[in-house]
This record gives sequence, C-alpha cells and structure tokens, in this order.
Amino acid sequence: IQCVMLTFKEPFGTEGRGGYFDNYGIIRDIVQNHLLQVLTLLAMEPPTKATGPEAGESIRNAKVQVLDAIPPITIDECLLGQYEGYTDDE
Repeated sequence: IQCVMLTFKEPFGTEGRGGYFDNYGIIRDIVQNHLLQVLTLLAMEPPTKATGPEAGESIRNAKVQVLDAIPPITIDECLLGQYEGYTDDE
C-alpha cells in the first residue's frame, strides 16, 4: 500500500460550533478523536483477542501498533486554513 487517504466531509457547516472549534480546535475534535480512530481500525492487524475480557486491550494494542508505525508529521507537511464567516453559521 503506497497511500491511504481519509476524507472527512459534513453536508452542513459548523452549525453554531464555530466558538467551540475556536476554543478546542477542529484538529483535536475531528482528527484526533474521529479520523485517527477510523485510520487505526482500518489499518490494524487482527487483534490477538476480539472477544472476552482481554479483547479491549488487544484491540487497543493493535491500534497503537498502527500509530507507532506512522512517522511523525512535521509542520512543513501541514496546511491549515479557515473559512471566513465560519462563526456566523447557525
């Protein structure tokens, strides 16, 4: 696999969440909490246990292996932008 691209698109604007994103950041909300979960679930190797009391830790360990395999991202590889008027949407 040479490339995996995850795209996040909502069929609506920030719907009043502009202030929330100003305080906490959309990267923390969407990327950290949602897209990384999807990435790890899609890319992980099968966990050693998928059921039973040890399943949670096994799945977590498989997801952590994915994250450990991803090289750190530098600021030069990032592009951040913001729409004008995003805080006005209701």
